[in-house]
Amino acid sequence: MTGFLQAGRPPLILASTSKTRARMLEKAGLAFIAEAPGLDEGLMLQAIGDEKTLHPHDAAEVLARAKAEAVSDLAKSAFVIGADQVLVFEGRIISKPENMKAARAQLLDLSGRTHTLHTSVALANNGGTVWAQTDIANLTMRKLTPEFIGHYLAAAGEVVLSSVGAYQFESIGSQLFEKIDGDFFSILGLPLLPLLDTLRREGVIES
Repeated sequence: MTGFLQAGRPPLILASTSKTRARMLEKAGLAFIAEAPGLDEGLMLQAIGDEKTLHPHDAAEVLARAKAEAVSDLAKSAFVIGADQVLVFEGRIISKPENMKAARAQLLDLSGRTHTLHTSVALANNGGTVWAQTDIANLTMRKLTPEFIGHYLAAAGEVVLSSVGAYQFESIGSQLFEKIDGDFFSILGLPLLPLLDTLRREGVIES
């Protein structure tokens, strides 16, 4: 069934190595190639500056656009999807944890508190962005004991290091939360429904 909406249409590339984003597109019936954008997100965030330099909403979009355009420069006939998330907690942008010790520290900080995810998606063609959107979600973690955090990290493994906030909501990371306010797909890392609408509008998939 995959790709049945795309016969004779432009190729589609996901500028990401995220298995979660790839799974979402696959389950939506899309045929695509996944390509790493080859950008250092940490250095890009440093270049962008902190939340006082650029609003997190805009920072997420800058990162998503940069990923899409980096791959689009090399595949100009294709439509390229780029996506990124920025987590904001107490006015600070929180990056992906570097190791399990940092993941534990992040979860201890977020425990019992509310943080905000800014999730951006961009679509590029011929080297330039043709569309972008950023969604906001507020997530409240339940009060976690240090023991539970340790058990959670042992069960989840180092895959949590690929996620801001050291959780993956689509799996056992959902056990960490008390309440969410926002789009489920965006929390997973990709505002899927507006992306599909744009792909239809651009003629990449059948409408």
